[in-house]
Amino acid sequence: MERLRDLDEPALLARIFPVYAGATPRPWGSVPVGPGDDAAVVGAPSGAVVATTDGMVRGRDWRDDWSSGHDVGVKVAVQNLADIGAMGAEPTALLVSLVADPDTAAAWVLDLARGIASVAEEAGAPVVGGDLSSGPPGVLVVSVTALGDLRGRRPVLRSGARPGDVVAVCGSLGRSGGGLALHLADGPAPRASDPERQQAAAGLLAAHRAPRAPWRAGPVAADAGATALIDVSDGLVTDLGRVARASAVAVDLDGAVLRERFAAGPLTQCLGADEALHQVLAGGEEHSLVGCFPAGTDLPALPGAPWTVIGVVHEPGPAGARVTVDGDLPDARGWDHFATP
Repeated sequence: MERLRDLDEPALLARIFPVYAGATPRPWGSVPVGPGDDAAVVGAPSGAVVATTDGMVRGRDWRDDWSSGHDVGVKVAVQNLADIGAMGAEPTALLVSLVADPDTAAAWVLDLARGIASVAEEAGAPVVGGDLSSGPPGVLVVSVTALGDLRGRRPVLRSGARPGDVVAVCGSLGRSGGGLALHLADGPAPRASDPERQQAAAGLLAAHRAPRAPWRAGPVAADAGATALIDVSDGLVTDLGRVARASAVAVDLDGAVLRERFAAGPLTQCLGADEALHQVLAGGEEHSLVGCFPAGTDLPALPGAPWTVIGVVHEPGPAGARVTVDGDLPDARGWDHFATP
């Protein structure tokens, strides 16, 4: 098996660059200088650049016994595009960095590139550069930086929610967290005679390994007057808590809607009703978009992926900015990179 130590950097790049060649800028975007120089040049039609970066570490953010290189590539690209969308922006370009043990299989790195490229092509955000570095034995770290453009919009911040707003989600909730729970339990081990549960489990497992995000809904929400947006990276309650604190408001979620529209179905089939609701509230790496909108916004009329109203924004009470479900504080601790075991 060919490993990175068997190739020099130019030889590896000569294999990677063609993988990324299929992603081209949107008609309104431009990349005057692509990869190959000391830096790329990316057009900024609005005169400002939206930028975000996320990294993944083997053994912490994925495990090789259930994720392929392609899965990792999809996930690391999607989580960045979700952040771009959550600002109300549209993606323009990606940069990719890899720190790898020289014993890493070259085929794994090319598979990673194909996963990133599949998302880049769909988003119209070409890979314009990055970095390669060797690492200690066993180390694999992948990082993606995404650039975006607001195209004349104002950025939608976490700090804009106002009392009276409705809270809505575009995308799923709890599926990635449910898939992680199944992976950590060494798979669902469904009975062969229960193909429906088997299919449900397969969907949850796939949602964790390679989630998809409705990043295109971010600009749509911005155009509709969204007052705040965030993507579900660390859990619905945790991420909405960031909106609540930044906006100095309280958010109350509708437990019935969360149970009926998100926890029911595959999550409940595979995990039971209580754990299903917990994943809806606390499960991370979903990368769906959650927004606050002025009351009366015609959410069903918005183009693209649908939005579901899941709660309302209130003035903060004596307890201050917080997120509740049917008025009660939920036991829904989300992901924390340094506090989560």
